Amino acid sequence: MKKWQRILYHPNLPLGDREQRITASPEHAELAKNAAREGMVLLKNDNGVLPLKKGTPVALFGKGTFDYVKGGGGSGDVTAKYVKNLHDGLMALGDHVSVEPDTADFYRRYVAEQYRQGGIPGLIREPELPGALYEKARAFCDTAVISISRFSDEYWDRVVEGQEIDLAKMPQKYAKNLGASQSIFANGDFCLSNEEAAMVEQVKARFAKVIVVLNVGGVVDTQWFCSDAAIPAVLLAGQGGMEGGTAAAEALCGLVNPSGKLSDTFAKKLSDYPSSEGFHESVDYVDYTEDIYVGYRYFETMAGAAEKVNYPFGYGLSYTGFEWNILSAGLEEEKITVRIRVTNTGEYAGKEVLQLYVEAPQGKLGKARRSLVAFQKTGLLAPGEEQNLVLQVKPEDMASYDDLGKVAKSAYVLEKGDYRFHVGTSVRDTRETEYRYCLADDRVTEQLSSKVAPTSLKRRLLADGTYEELPQGVPNDPNATVLEPMDPVSRFKGDWPAVRAIGRIPRSAQDRIVKLDLNWVAEGKMSLDDFVSGLSDAELAHLLGGQPNLGVANTFGLGNLPEYCVPNIMTADGPAGLRLKPETGVTTTAFPTATLLCCTWNPEITRAVGEAGAREVKENNLAMWLTPAVNIHRNPLCGRNFEYYSEDPLLAGKMAAAMVEGIQSQHIAPAVKHFALNNKETNRKDSDSRVSERAAREIYLKVFEIIVREAKPWGIMTSYNIVNGHRASENRELLEDILRKEWGFDGVVVSDWWTYGDHYKETLAGNDVKMPSGYPERLLAAMEAGVLTRETMEISAKRVLSLILKFD
Repeated sequence: MKKWQRILYHPNLPLGDREQRITASPEHAELAKNAAREGMVLLKNDNGVLPLKKGTPVALFGKGTFDYVKGGGGSGDVTAKYVKNLHDGLMALGDHVSVEPDTADFYRRYVAEQYRQGGIPGLIREPELPGALYEKARAFCDTAVISISRFSDEYWDRVVEGQEIDLAKMPQKYAKNLGASQSIFANGDFCLSNEEAAMVEQVKARFAKVIVVLNVGGVVDTQWFCSDAAIPAVLLAGQGGMEGGTAAAEALCGLVNPSGKLSDTFAKKLSDYPSSEGFHESVDYVDYTEDIYVGYRYFETMAGAAEKVNYPFGYGLSYTGFEWNILSAGLEEEKITVRIRVTNTGEYAGKEVLQLYVEAPQGKLGKARRSLVAFQKTGLLAPGEEQNLVLQVKPEDMASYDDLGKVAKSAYVLEKGDYRFHVGTSVRDTRETEYRYCLADDRVTEQLSSKVAPTSLKRRLLADGTYEELPQGVPNDPNATVLEPMDPVSRFKGDWPAVRAIGRIPRSAQDRIVKLDLNWVAEGKMSLDDFVSGLSDAELAHLLGGQPNLGVANTFGLGNLPEYCVPNIMTADGPAGLRLKPETGVTTTAFPTATLLCCTWNPEITRAVGEAGAREVKENNLAMWLTPAVNIHRNPLCGRNFEYYSEDPLLAGKMAAAMVEGIQSQHIAPAVKHFALNNKETNRKDSDSRVSERAAREIYLKVFEIIVREAKPWGIMTSYNIVNGHRASENRELLEDILRKEWGFDGVVVSDWWTYGDHYKETLAGNDVKMPSGYPERLLAAMEAGVLTRETMEISAKRVLSLILKFD
């Protein structure tokens, strides 16, 4: 097949066997279900209430039984053909359970009516169930299943108790729902609403066995059931995509044994997270005062913080039991290696996750008491079956970044002392190995130079609970520009090139009226340097901006110079599946959210999802999938946490790197996002993330570094926000010095859509393409003014064309 045939022509050709479409195929739906099942976390199971035995009668409570949230909104939404809720899933199991019909019918009719009136899943009020239905359900059975669902979105952050919601700054469809449902958030959506709390009390008073299913995209309040004997079982089902309800039902009924582990720490109160106090302090900035002490690094280190945790990082129960023993621990081939034997000692087949944590000497820098350095999940072990696991870490991967020069300025260092290692099934449930990695002297593992240093963050938290002052750099003046400043309206216009007809491409060598043809480059008949040097300044500027939609795409494209055989390659939103142009009617597979995928602790799952999603991208004649999103779960309030993986950079990095590998195995480009420190949605385009260089490098950039070094992604997307006084998309230290020179990234960097960055400043910083449309006149004016050179534009153009040349 001639190059770019899928990209050039629409409609598509099926990629499945026997000319069957794979997009939203039963095979992909099954993968989505299996991924969801493996990521669900069993938080509580007193007295073996779960799994439900065959023939068990149950009553279902809560509008979440039918008001199922497959994932979050915005770019994380998916054009799915259907969505299975918990009731659907239970009914699909036939006679495994019998469901009390009248209560279920009440919730079904209520939710259907709310949806008919424009209600958004997860944003409708909990109704008051008539007392007679409670009594009828109690007469039917002694087992109740309560479903709680939550929805969040990229446009707004989660709400705290008593917070006023600025509906004017939200998309109309959400503003309408929230305006009509303010009582949902009377206690903040972290906690139960008053209506939900009342329903829970009614159920507890009537049923001996109460099971809670949490259909949520992130951390929520667990205090109401953690120590309550009246609620013996809780399943954190997450947001499982189109088959999430089926997956939850199968987990409740024991058709699968839950093996998920928490990718975040669940504290007793929202205020227990150190970042909560200042999260909504200002719309203009966020102070990352807690520094490297994010999630379990805070709770396991600070005096008195451990008691604030209900469910620790890495925690998750099983229907079976496991024994594990450390076989050996030591230094093997320059890697600290721990060998473990795991045995299933229970009555159900199941999987276990073993986690390796380092306890580094405090030294001069101070460290988190525990840091995850390796993990591995077993295969499905039958009762009595055993498996040997190997956990490894390089000593240099345990180093800390010294940004102030206490040991060696701007360097990763291993401080002298003993490094202890703890193996376990959560950050709390561990055993210390006999082996210790001992250093008699401090060791510099990598000497760097200061980058993205703070300009406004005045202090940061230390390991002993005190704070230290930070030196301040100089932020950019956002209004400083060589060119006439752009007015706010113009920042959203850009240049919208026309869709250029394929017919303008010369059909044969004899017919060519141009001296350039990208096919010649693909065939090795012309160098890319020669091709780019033959383009005019205007054509270079054209290549550095987004291009118009074609086919089913609604997130625009790159390229679009058909007179030179440069195709217009299309992008597709993500990350839980493809979000396509709604009016086309094309439906795709809605996979579980990133947070739920991360709770599998199984990179093979994310690799498989990446591969399947990429095949759907290709089948629909698209080329770049705007996924994975890997920003750190700094605080539960971030409205986009459902799109992100974890509070821990190593776990998130390893899981997302596998996703990238799966995507690129199909010759589809990922766009790893949002680079960097996009941990809040409120005023996301103009908010300054104020962070120390150490925290940036060890926590927030580390996840991207792992992905770049291990998976070598073809694309990175910059973030909207400001980082220490410099817009992320205009930050040369971030994009050129760290991403490219330090980590070796050689792909394309695209901006997030409609950033506030000025196009010429982004190009100077190494942001190759401004999406969804460029401002070529700004680039040409900057060239004329002498602040942007043709050479700089050629560098970015070569990156864009090199990406296009990777596609089939």
